[in-house]
Amino acid sequence: MNRQPRLALLLAASLLGTAHAQQTTHPVVPPDARNAALPGAWQQLNLHPLAPFVPHKPRRIELPNGALILLQEDHELPFISGFIEMHGGSRDVPAAKAGMMELYGEVWRTSGTATQSGDALDDLLEAKAAKIETSADVDSSSISWSCLKGDHDQVLALVTDLLLHPKWDAAKLELAQQENIAGILRQNDDPGGIAAREAAKLVYGGASAYGRSATVASVLGVSVADFEAFHARTVAPNNMIIGIEGDFDAVAMEAKLRAAIGALPKGTALPKPADTFAGPKPGLYLVDKKDVNQSNVWIVGLGIRRDDPDFYTLSVLNEIFGGGFGSRLFQDVRTRLGLAYSVGGGVGASFDHPGMLRVEASTKSASTIEASAEMLKDTAALRTEPFTEDELKLAKDQVLNGFIFNYDTREKVLSATARLAFYGYPDDYLERYRAGVEKVTVADLERVAKTRIDPSKLAVLVVGNQAEFGEPLSQLKLGPAQPVDITIQVPEALRKQMGGGGADGPGAPPQ
Repeated sequence: MNRQPRLALLLAASLLGTAHAQQTTHPVVPPDARNAALPGAWQQLNLHPLAPFVPHKPRRIELPNGALILLQEDHELPFISGFIEMHGGSRDVPAAKAGMMELYGEVWRTSGTATQSGDALDDLLEAKAAKIETSADVDSSSISWSCLKGDHDQVLALVTDLLLHPKWDAAKLELAQQENIAGILRQNDDPGGIAAREAAKLVYGGASAYGRSATVASVLGVSVADFEAFHARTVAPNNMIIGIEGDFDAVAMEAKLRAAIGALPKGTALPKPADTFAGPKPGLYLVDKKDVNQSNVWIVGLGIRRDDPDFYTLSVLNEIFGGGFGSRLFQDVRTRLGLAYSVGGGVGASFDHPGMLRVEASTKSASTIEASAEMLKDTAALRTEPFTEDELKLAKDQVLNGFIFNYDTREKVLSATARLAFYGYPDDYLERYRAGVEKVTVADLERVAKTRIDPSKLAVLVVGNQAEFGEPLSQLKLGPAQPVDITIQVPEALRKQMGGGGADGPGAPPQ
């Protein structure tokens, strides 16, 4: 390409721009004069209180068979999305079947229905730019969909068929098992993933559904019959919440849903979880991972439920302690001392079981001991270092501003409403949250810090290369470090297929 004409044009444009700039120069105005010209000094801005938070709630319908329907009209785009959420997840299956629900969520969709295979369903949906997905987690399973308004009747029929008439395909299960096992065999590649996995075991116990992990053996032990039995037990109208959002008429949509599931008989309700948690055994735990040059440090304990009376106060305390760039942890461990790439933490809160108290940081190997000691010191200081009115005000503003943006669309409000209904929380919970946060005082913070954060009940988990720490972990004065075994056990038959490697051989990943 001949670049000379282009260079000439660029040079001409540059000269013209310079000439124009010379002709349109502006006088320099002193800063004081500029401020004086403003309609009012910024210090005198009249900031009004936040407007009342009134989310646009979805229409709520309860069918005689127990199904709960939530309909949220939104006519901005010709688009409709929906979900059906059902109680029942990995905590409702035996420990010997750990990993079953991840397989269930995948194979449900890829298998398809009695009349249409999963592959055929893929082709049909792709042609319409629509999607149907299935998933499962610790306490629920779900089916979700999205499509253009004009295709919704057909997509809803496909969803109903997949919900009521799944065709579990053994070949799809085998494929999902292979993929899942490949992930298990590589799970020790990620130090952060190791820390999260082992921290959950410390807090909830390795046998708990909240702490246990899938193994190669447990994944291989899952069968199509397991899926069929679980599906028959959980897919019942009195066990489901249906939410739809988008460009539709709510009255017409209600009629369609009544026709689709209104005649389904009630099922037997799943038992309420009765787990109790003692929290971690205090002490120091080490995953000595020799192939890394940085450490992941987690200080962990038992958190609270969201219906705890101190939830609002702890939300504010978390922001002050480890919520962002201005938090005590960040300012001390990262900004002042430069000991961590990232640092944060707080007291976690879940809906129907205690969350996890965690303080976590990533640091280079040589600063592991110093960073850990500083994190422990800052955690303990919550009980002794006074909170200030400035900290309180800033934290409230940050919490409330972030809270509003979590519910700034009708789709987000629908999801939140369904989640609250799923766990049995009151319908006005979102409105209560703002009022609860605004009432928090410095005295509340100091009381909760003293009663809810007990350093003597915390465990410290370090995932890193002990040879590069530079000083012994005994410097932390937490007793001897208890080694954590993360060896991946591989059954004999699979080990032979992998070329003779086992838990400690070439067929397993490095620790």
